[in-house]
Amino acid sequence: MSIDNNQHGELFKSIGRTLAQRREAKGLTQEQVAEALQIGTEAVSRMERGITMPTVQRFAELAEVYQCGIDDLLISSSNRASDQAEMIAQILQTLPEADRSMIVEVVKKIAGHLKDSL
Repeated sequence: MSIDNNQHGELFKSIGRTLAQRREAKGLTQEQVAEALQIGTEAVSRMERGITMPTVQRFAELAEVYQCGIDDLLISSSNRASDQAEMIAQILQTLPEADRSMIVEVVKKIAGHLKDSL
């Protein structure tokens, strides 16, 4: 499957947003991440802005710094329905049954509304 430059750009930006969100959730600065990875602060900034894509090795290092799996970094960035469903399932697993049921009902209503407005 071919990906045009616009799709690459959107993917890079999505991954960058995920990296920035993970960093902020851990209460880290770009400087601290750069130091942990032994790279420059500008390199961290460029990844978070979606200008550059981390290598597989760098993803592994970032996952270690953010205490998550590499798959978490990628799934959080994906726009594939199956990946988004997996992410939602992971979130739902942390909630009590009543809250999960409420969220499922809200999602059904929102999806129905959006489908009807097309």
